[in-house]
Amino acid sequence: MKTSSAQATKHYTKQALLYRLVVAVVNFPPKQIGPYMSEVLTLGVPDGNGDVVLLVPEGDVPIGGRMY
Repeated sequence: MKTSSAQATKHYTKQALLYRLVVAVVNFPPKQIGPYMSEVLTLGVPDGNGDVVLLVPEGDVPIGGRMY
């Protein structure tokens, strides 16, 4: 399990994100963002208001699979 500082708070609660599969880049070095250490880059796209909508696998995929 790794942590991310993704600003995805408009559409998601912390509880709703626990154990949810999302698309993320995990081979970046950790980065300090304010008081928070981010270990992965969680990927998303902006909605019409600029709020983050997370990219998620459409089907059941193995955890840690490569993107291509």
